[in-house]
Amino acid sequence: MNNYEKAFLVSGRNTLIHKNKKLDLIVMNDDNDPVVIVTRNSVKIFSETVPASRAEAKERYMEIVDISSSDVFGEAKTLLFVQAINNKEYKIDYSKIGTDLFIRIHQENYI
Repeated sequence: MNNYEKAFLVSGRNTLIHKNKKLDLIVMNDDNDPVVIVTRNSVKIFSETVPASRAEAKERYMEIVDISSSDVFGEAKTLLFVQAINNKEYKIDYSKIGTDLFIRIHQENYI
């Protein structure tokens, strides 16, 4: 039995819900897509090196989320919604990489 508690929930076909304010989520989509970090205050492009293992991520208070893995969504996504702890829902549109529309606030209060 796995006692590992994830720092996020999967909702629907393209929504992640960040649920642990002590851990940041490192979201990876496809090999060519930029890595995104979800903190308790924002969602932005992750510019540091990605932790090589779950243990290294845990030491840095992070959790790696590969959305194309079978335990999350099972496929790479073009559009991803992230509900953050700061009562905002962010829209990550991978078809708009490199523009201001790549990561933006979708809803101010989702609760």
